[in-house]
Amino acid sequence: MNEDIRTFGERVIEFNQRVQYSGLLPEGFRVLNPFMDNPETLLMMSQFYHKFYNDYQERKLIIGINPSRHGAGVTGVPFTDTKRLESACGIKMNSAYTHEVSSVFLYDMIEEYGGVKAFYKNFYINSPFPLAIVRNVKGKWLNANYYDDNQLFEMVKDFMIASLKSHIAMGIDTSKVFVLGKKNAEFIKKLNQEAQLFDQMVILEHPRFIQQYKSKEADIYIDKYIMAFENVK
Repeated sequence: MNEDIRTFGERVIEFNQRVQYSGLLPEGFRVLNPFMDNPETLLMMSQFYHKFYNDYQERKLIIGINPSRHGAGVTGVPFTDTKRLESACGIKMNSAYTHEVSSVFLYDMIEEYGGVKAFYKNFYINSPFPLAIVRNVKGKWLNANYYDDNQLFEMVKDFMIASLKSHIAMGIDTSKVFVLGKKNAEFIKKLNQEAQLFDQMVILEHPRFIQQYKSKEADIYIDKYIMAFENVK
């Protein structure tokens, strides 16, 4: 039997290169695959995971919702717009320039944690639905969440469980998972009850919620994140 000698980063890159959703969607919804839409996205994503995940270390998983068009939908890296990809991670993207509010909070928190190397050594971030979802609203395609429509959730549920199992297989410690967003957590609980993926869930406010509604209290939420993460080394 051949032993799998791929690093954590190589496993992530291979997952991203292959991931696609070919299932059904309700009328008015579309899935965008950033890794197929822009060749540089694949390159930037690969550089990121080679740089920060070039090891065999087990990590804790942080679960978002699904990528936004201006964050991971462009860079291929969860909660990372092109500004943070360059300024914090040292990787410059030439074909796009994006600002994403969730990325602002996340990287402020990462800086407080000890910087990108320390943080990504211990944590891996992704989403149960790892591709961007958009919804047609009066002729405009806007960001959508996998739980915005009950029919949408039922259609993508099995794909999300399979995606989470793929993330876990990369080298995830399943004793504790961090879930961003209270509504997101309600649906992750359903998936977890069905598939028995994680032993314990820790629920944190979503960065977008913090930036939109609690920006003046961002330092309090950064401290809350750091306290939740403090025993993960």
